[in-house]
Amino acid sequence: MKLKINTSSAKAWGEVEEEPVSPEAQYLNSSALCVSNLVVFESEIPIDDSQAMLTLENLFLPINPRFSSIMVKDEHGNSRWRKVQVKLEDHINVPVFPSGLEFYDDYMQEYIAKIATERLPEDQPLWNTHIIKYPTKNAAGSLVFKLHHSLGDGFSLMTALFNCVQRADNPSLPLTFPSIGSTQAQNWGVYRALSDVFSMCINTIKDFSWSLALSSIKDSVTPIRSGDVGIEDRPITLSTVTFSLSDIKQIKGKLKGTVNDVITGIIFYGMQLYLQAAGQETKPAKVTALVLLNTRAIRTYQPLKEMARRDSKVPWGNHFAFLHVSIPTNKDPENADPLHSIRRAKKIIKAKRNSLGVYLTAGILEIMRKFRGSEAVSRHIYKTLTNTSLTISNLIGPLEKLQIANHPCKSFYFMVVRAPQSLTITVVSYMGTIKVAIGAERDFINSELLVSCMEKSFERIFDAAVGNRT
Repeated sequence: MKLKINTSSAKAWGEVEEEPVSPEAQYLNSSALCVSNLVVFESEIPIDDSQAMLTLENLFLPINPRFSSIMVKDEHGNSRWRKVQVKLEDHINVPVFPSGLEFYDDYMQEYIAKIATERLPEDQPLWNTHIIKYPTKNAAGSLVFKLHHSLGDGFSLMTALFNCVQRADNPSLPLTFPSIGSTQAQNWGVYRALSDVFSMCINTIKDFSWSLALSSIKDSVTPIRSGDVGIEDRPITLSTVTFSLSDIKQIKGKLKGTVNDVITGIIFYGMQLYLQAAGQETKPAKVTALVLLNTRAIRTYQPLKEMARRDSKVPWGNHFAFLHVSIPTNKDPENADPLHSIRRAKKIIKAKRNSLGVYLTAGILEIMRKFRGSEAVSRHIYKTLTNTSLTISNLIGPLEKLQIANHPCKSFYFMVVRAPQSLTITVVSYMGTIKVAIGAERDFINSELLVSCMEKSFERIFDAAVGNRT
């Protein structure tokens, strides 16, 4: 589909001065939870901060009133979004690193670790931008957005950012994204009417009961889950690994699955390899991933005018749910069939799609909110996160190279930060590649080893399914 920049509709939308904060936004910005998203654009050329300033002022701010609002409580204790005058200088950060180095990867890591754990100031709109003018091995400079999760989920926030960019090859043309059909293959899917009603009922009961149980049952302590509390305040290491989409599709074709099946299988098998390499005992371990599921009726990005409508099928905000997925463990993954992970992932995803459990769980949260309040729901979500081992989230990106503030982007990725887990994995497609980003608790998870295991997982799966690459 094609996405055009349309700031006029966004400005009209922004005329509302104050409105209630949604329950989902309150869950994500409470005394228990304070979750944000980092989006990193890696530029092919050095960053010109004057161009970035113009983009924020003329394109970013008009998109949605949330970007010019703060969250306040009225006299009845209800949270509302209140419009304020935005001072861009308060939201733009340009760090200074020591001069004379060829690459600044270590300084970039330290800076990311710092901003990832910091809370955004509550007395100004909940976002900021960081302009990194120093080269790394992957980029001539980087532009980092930090956006609080209460502003919207990944779908909403990436829609906003994609309305601030242009096609690098021809700015007069709109960016294009995978069609709805291929989107379903690359995303975690929307629950639709299915012919096998009995199977759906069974899966729904299983999912719903399992989700309720897992909210109070803890995963095993492993090399990816320490079991400690307060880990959202600990520094992370942010690493990435990139796979060719054409290679992923070759594996998909051989196994008659989807792109999503293959990516999930790579992550599953990579986790097994890491657990063994990091010294996990051979006894069975309970390892659960929370997969973030977009619950909108339409999966691909839409124009802002459509998202602004009250009755929109793709509304702005937080419209996602957690899907509990048990990661299979193996006593000897080095000698196991790597394709088993993809077959297992395919089976799990098919069953999860054929279920309404996630909607029943959302209904329980709404009942809890009405009787016990938003803070109680937020504490419940926090407990669910701490009881599981990791979160996995994925989005699609444009098919063409993008540029932001006239800076062509070699790559981009995103990361959910300040979640009470030691490990978060995100996936995004862009220009024929799949980038997997890994946010790992520093001094607990060996990020270099984990990246190596993900790469080994892909190589072994490719070789087993397709054959050795030349």
